[in-house]
Amino acid sequence: MRIIGLAAACLVLAGPAAAAGSAAAPVITETAGLKTANTLDAIATDYVKLTLALGEQEAGYVDAYFGPTQWAEAAKSDPRDMRELGNAIIVLMERLDALPASDDPLSEARKRFLSAQLEAAMTRHAMMLGETFSFADEARGLFGVVPDLKPLAEFDPVLEEIENIVPGEGPLSQRVAAFESGYIIPKDRLQTVFDTAIAECKARTARYFDLPAGENFKLEFVTGKSWSGYNYYQGGYQSLIQVNTDLPIFIGRAIDLGCHEGYPGHHVYNMLLEKNLTNGQGWQEFSVYPLYSPQSLIAEGSANYGIELAFSGQERLDYERDVLYPLAGLDPETAAAYWAVQIAKQALSGARMTIAQQYLDGEISREEAIALNQKYQLVSAERAAQMTDFNEQYRSYVINYGLGMEMVRDWIEAQGEAPVWRWKAMERLLSEPMLPGDLLEGRLPDE
Repeated sequence: MRIIGLAAACLVLAGPAAAAGSAAAPVITETAGLKTANTLDAIATDYVKLTLALGEQEAGYVDAYFGPTQWAEAAKSDPRDMRELGNAIIVLMERLDALPASDDPLSEARKRFLSAQLEAAMTRHAMMLGETFSFADEARGLFGVVPDLKPLAEFDPVLEEIENIVPGEGPLSQRVAAFESGYIIPKDRLQTVFDTAIAECKARTARYFDLPAGENFKLEFVTGKSWSGYNYYQGGYQSLIQVNTDLPIFIGRAIDLGCHEGYPGHHVYNMLLEKNLTNGQGWQEFSVYPLYSPQSLIAEGSANYGIELAFSGQERLDYERDVLYPLAGLDPETAAAYWAVQIAKQALSGARMTIAQQYLDGEISREEAIALNQKYQLVSAERAAQMTDFNEQYRSYVINYGLGMEMVRDWIEAQGEAPVWRWKAMERLLSEPMLPGDLLEGRLPDE
């Protein structure tokens, strides 16, 4: 179903230009030309160019691009204004809807994928122009799902449970922060610990995935960011992985970020799309990744689930205790205590979405959001402020982590219990035009 209200708004904005013909689709009088313009491949090409043009209007909108360099250069040298871009989104939607139904399930999956991505582009285009949506409507428009948010009071029993794990005086968040301060990786050991953790994440992924020859990444430690880690995919099976050191980095983050940003997370996801779809199928739409799109729920959800796929609970504890703790200069004998707290805190992940919704919908102030993040995420005031900074910058994007992981986990684990079947399901998820709706319906792209 199309977002009629948004489409109409863009048409009104573009009215004068459209009337003059400046933003309208080219008139093709020859039948052969019309057929060529309305093939799925032609629409996909125009979608990529449109996404690159939108990226010129908002820094960070394009998360990755590894298609023809001349398309990116054209987007920079000949920028399109917002009215023209609004009309272009609608025209692409109409061209896509006009395609006849195909007997090829993968062709239909491509069409569904492009349709969903264009819906998200329409929503983001409206936001670029200053339109605001409720948290739920924004999440639906950008990512194709609406989270089922729980009242914060439902997380209070979890806090009571953690009270028993970390007893003492004072607020629980301060006690947990004080406890976790004994598990910080010294800055002069970060490189060694992360290199080792990422290598293990890669080795475990390579047991099940045929990774492209020559694939690699560069690891950098940075400051001044609202996030803890980021993967900038460069194309050609190469990534730049950045880790933010503004705040202390705990020992558990090495595996978290190694899997999430690297293997089998974002680095592998982008590589498999490039290898199997862009290069293997010639589907150019997968050469560009707009951050604010349903693709992000698949990306973040699979990256988070990839952590527990690569390291089951006990396996992870054993590896961190026996390998990473000594490298970080931490006492391995205390690893189980730290792990118990981290496992308990996982049950609080949904509270982060509720707090983000309340803050972004104007129900609470920034100060209240920081205080609630501190209480329900059991973090320091500094880290709670960083989480709130993230909400301000990326808004409803936060749903892709917790909700995305739940959806990916449910879909993958429905494919089989044995690790080999779950890894095979993960590979399919990362290699095909999957959407959040496919996960919810338990559908495969070729069905």
